[in-house]
Amino acid sequence: MNLFDVYPLNNIEITKASGSNVWDAEGQQYLDLYGGHAVISIGHTHPHYVARLTEQLNKVGFYSNSVKIPLQVQLAEKLGQVSGKADYQLFLCNSGAEANENALKLASFYNGRKKVIAFKGAFHGRTSLAVSATDNPKIIAPVNETDNIIFLPHNDEASLTQAFESYGNEITAVIIEGIQGVGGIKEASVSFLKLIRSLCDQYNAVYIADSVQCGYGRTGKFYSHDYAGVDADVYTMAKGMGNGFPVAGISIAPKFKPWHGMLGTTFGGNHLACAAALAVLEIIEQDNLMKNAEEVGTYLITELKKIAAVKEVRGRGLMIGIDLPEDMSNVKKDLLFKYKIFTGEAKPNVIRLLPALNLTKDHADQFLNEFKKALKG
Repeated sequence: MNLFDVYPLNNIEITKASGSNVWDAEGQQYLDLYGGHAVISIGHTHPHYVARLTEQLNKVGFYSNSVKIPLQVQLAEKLGQVSGKADYQLFLCNSGAEANENALKLASFYNGRKKVIAFKGAFHGRTSLAVSATDNPKIIAPVNETDNIIFLPHNDEASLTQAFESYGNEITAVIIEGIQGVGGIKEASVSFLKLIRSLCDQYNAVYIADSVQCGYGRTGKFYSHDYAGVDADVYTMAKGMGNGFPVAGISIAPKFKPWHGMLGTTFGGNHLACAAALAVLEIIEQDNLMKNAEEVGTYLITELKKIAAVKEVRGRGLMIGIDLPEDMSNVKKDLLFKYKIFTGEAKPNVIRLLPALNLTKDHADQFLNEFKKALKG
């Protein structure tokens, strides 16, 4: 049997990883500013993380949600404490797409409606409704097509207001990334997020803050949406939540009342997933990683903006987009193969930096030096 060939692969096999570095099968060291797509939040193979998982695996690795799992309660309490949303409720699942899927389902249960407002450039996942709310027709199969999604221009307050005036009593939810990732590191403005909150209150719609990539402390705030100073009804999270272990969740405002069977999952919230997620939160808190993400990210953004060849630098904290001219489309590839630095990308020519939240200033300087070389060809 062959693998189903859906991934364009770099010819690199990673065999070892530590902190913000990885090594390939030939022993070549790389600086990892991609983090497996914003997943590595506390660095590779962090000792506390490894110990937490090993200890749990030696006790019990899995049992289903048919029994009490105290680790879930501990995780909910710690997440509420670190995120500042202690009065919210936690539902655990497995992936970012599943988190968004459950958030949209929860909203529809809440108000009995069907229409969802999403935005141009959005990426919310690849499952049924999540992919329908994703602005990429190529990955929406015919079976996923629905007329229940209303796509609006990003940060366009007039269009949003008009959509609510036209469809207000049909709109179940507005879903938005605080900073679009796949869309090219584009921030939702403070006034736009405040308007979403206001309109959702006015029309009894649900404000869903997709924090899958832009959350978990990456921007210096726990949820990137928090920079607007208003609370969402539901926050979705995954990626950095488990530092590589598949775990996701939705943080749900108190006004939502659960009933047995409303949501469900086999693997979500299993013992190992909770141990991984607890380890991540403990390290974020103990090592003050949100502050580090803000400080090192601000330093990187400031220095990158000084480089004449760069068209624009966008983002917050350690979620950074570097917009390059079309004639520099080779830079990302050169960074990897010539300068041994992993980065991400967004079309057409944006380099994305999504490193671990404990990235050091020395590593930031290493990147800046090599990036300047790569720009020169």
